[in-house]
Amino acid sequence: MFPDTFIYWRESLLGEFWRLWTAHWVHVGWVHFLLNMMAFACLPFIFPHTKAWHLLSLLLLLPPFISLVFYFYLPYIEAYAGLSGVLHGLYTAVALVYLQYRKERNFALLVLGLIIAKLIWENTFGQTGTAQLIGSPVLTEAHLYGAIGGAIFGGCYWIFQRLKKKH
Repeated sequence: MFPDTFIYWRESLLGEFWRLWTAHWVHVGWVHFLLNMMAFACLPFIFPHTKAWHLLSLLLLLPPFISLVFYFYLPYIEAYAGLSGVLHGLYTAVALVYLQYRKERNFALLVLGLIIAKLIWENTFGQTGTAQLIGSPVLTEAHLYGAIGGAIFGGCYWIFQRLKKKH
């Protein structure tokens, strides 16, 4: 569906640095693309107080975070395409930020709980249904490390906001 020049290819990654970002925006097919875009489009409706610059920052930080984790810690991953790892990071980070809003705290905890449950489920039982739907194996490692990246970036933002309020 998209040129190979944008996909995460392990052997090409460090020489073609743009793949750190672009791999997360290309997909294996239209169904894969539409599923990811629907999840992306839902985020501002689920979390309406999210600021555009927060999302933009995360969209710049999460893709290279995930790609570099693949490169340095998961050398068996040769190729990757898709936004789902970044989406897991976005939802995790935004839910963590929402913990600061008293009225939104329970909902944020629910979302975080659902993300954790999903990660446990797919790392225990796999994603065969989704893999059949998109026509490609699902790299659950992307979801896990995307959520970890989201927790790191969202947690840093949350701590920064708490410290800023004290001063």
